[in-house]
Amino acid sequence: MENQKTNRNRNAYLLFIGAGVFLLVQHIFGFEAIVALFLIFLGVQYIQTDAKKRGYVLLAIGLLFIMGDKMTIVVALIFISLGLFYFKSKQQHKESNYRQKQRIIDSIKYDKGPWVLNNMSLWCVIGELHMDLSLAILEEKEVTVVLQGVISDIDLIVPEDIGVSIESSVLFGQIDVPYRKEEGILNKLDWKSPNYDTSENKVKFVISYVVADVDIKVM
Repeated sequence: MENQKTNRNRNAYLLFIGAGVFLLVQHIFGFEAIVALFLIFLGVQYIQTDAKKRGYVLLAIGLLFIMGDKMTIVVALIFISLGLFYFKSKQQHKESNYRQKQRIIDSIKYDKGPWVLNNMSLWCVIGELHMDLSLAILEEKEVTVVLQGVISDIDLIVPEDIGVSIESSVLFGQIDVPYRKEEGILNKLDWKSPNYDTSENKVKFVISYVVADVDIKVM
């Protein structure tokens, strides 16, 4: 009986201390900062488990909360990303015609049936991209695809009969290719499929995002 009373008293002390710390932190940093830190903490916890995509989403939302009262920074990041997109598109497609697309929110899935793959540059603020290259019909022997934006989930399936080159950079997130993986902050990874140099058909991906989960699988 006495132990139960002691436990209740201890819980009451902890509750008062926790409430006091919460009010103090809220007064110093504001409620949004507390929510942001909580989301970032949850995101980091999820990233350390199998729910990595959920973790990176929570991490991104937490960062947006931190910058919530600084919308100028968010808008600046979007403009910088869009400017770099135009520059990189022109740089990668110097001597060829290409398709260019910009969206605020976008979902692209080329994984249900045959589709035509041509030179393209795609940009979005928030999006997802699923490409099964085993179903792709290449318009040319060598195709370049530029993927850029702020937040995205990218899944690429690579068959053995197509040579694939990846140049990727992700500020927050992960890049997963066969036998290599980069995750965390400031991720940069270049990769070529084993058959790239000898393949008749080649696809080059240039990938750049602020927050992204990039997953490359070879069939």
